[in-house]
Amino acid sequence: MADISSSLSMPFIQPSQAQKHVTHNEALRILDVVTQLGVAADDQTTPPTSPADGTRYIIDAGGVNEWANHEGEVALFENGVWRFFVPRAGWRAYVINRDALVVYDGAEWIDLDSPELEEIETFGLGMNSLPDTPFSAKLNATLWTALYRADGGNGSLLKTLNKEASADDNGFVFQQDFQTRALLGLFGSDNLRLATTPDGTNFVDALIADNATGIVDQPRLPRFKGVTNFDNFCPAGTWTKIAINDLEYNEQAVFDAATNQFIVPVDGTYQLGALLTFKADSSTAARMGAQLLINGVTPISGSQVENTAAHFNGRTTISIQTLASLSAGSTVELHGIMRSQPGYFMADRTDFWGFKVG
Repeated sequence: MADISSSLSMPFIQPSQAQKHVTHNEALRILDVVTQLGVAADDQTTPPTSPADGTRYIIDAGGVNEWANHEGEVALFENGVWRFFVPRAGWRAYVINRDALVVYDGAEWIDLDSPELEEIETFGLGMNSLPDTPFSAKLNATLWTALYRADGGNGSLLKTLNKEASADDNGFVFQQDFQTRALLGLFGSDNLRLATTPDGTNFVDALIADNATGIVDQPRLPRFKGVTNFDNFCPAGTWTKIAINDLEYNEQAVFDAATNQFIVPVDGTYQLGALLTFKADSSTAARMGAQLLINGVTPISGSQVENTAAHFNGRTTISIQTLASLSAGSTVELHGIMRSQPGYFMADRTDFWGFKVG
């Protein structure tokens, strides 16, 4: 049978032992010293001259007099003499004179807010740290607040994320059930980038801010501009859909040249416009008008224009600019009319354009 306990080295009462109370009291004394351990100080090397009975210290390096050769041990002053206890890894103590909490790591006592804790390799809060994320936390809310001036701070809060080289990544990855859905930061360059993905593999850029100029690009903004490459004939008094068949740009393929329609990709507010140029058929007495129609039926408010002044071949124009709240899947068409006499909407000088603004 062992004589002492494995953790605190408390003596065991042996069979047929005389004066069992002595052993029992010694075990209680050890418990009294190390349980809820609080020490007066941990930065002294010389025993105090008049310590109170029961006072405890953690002896600093270089102990002298009665503390010589007891570096790092817990010293207890009791009944006029010093007793010493060798700590084991995991012991914790509250240091009264420094208002600090320390822990013994098996070799030395360290502050729980010591710079040495900065050297820990992994840290998990509410979960085990993941292999590629040494710091991992599982929680429902976080709060970061500036240190106020009244508390010794400057009232500001700055968080710095740093990367090594321009081609590296630096930013935030937003996930759903650990599947990436968006990125925000400096990914692959020094331009600020907001990108989304439906599958964690194929990314599309919603915003890119150039780091040198500050100019913001919206690569996926729904937008189009097209012209007609032939003279569109319009009979007198008949609304005619104008064929916009030569596209200068067509982001996300929102304009269908086969049907001459802008197809609204998502709900939102769109700015739309058109410029129409007159070309005479047999008479310049024709008078131009134009409008934008939703689904080929409903005129968009503010899009109906007409020029009743004298027309000059290749020089007289009318224009449309308007905002419209449109629903996904709706179509918008450009229609024109000639009053009194037939005429043409001139090739290469009649266009239709639009883009999403909100």
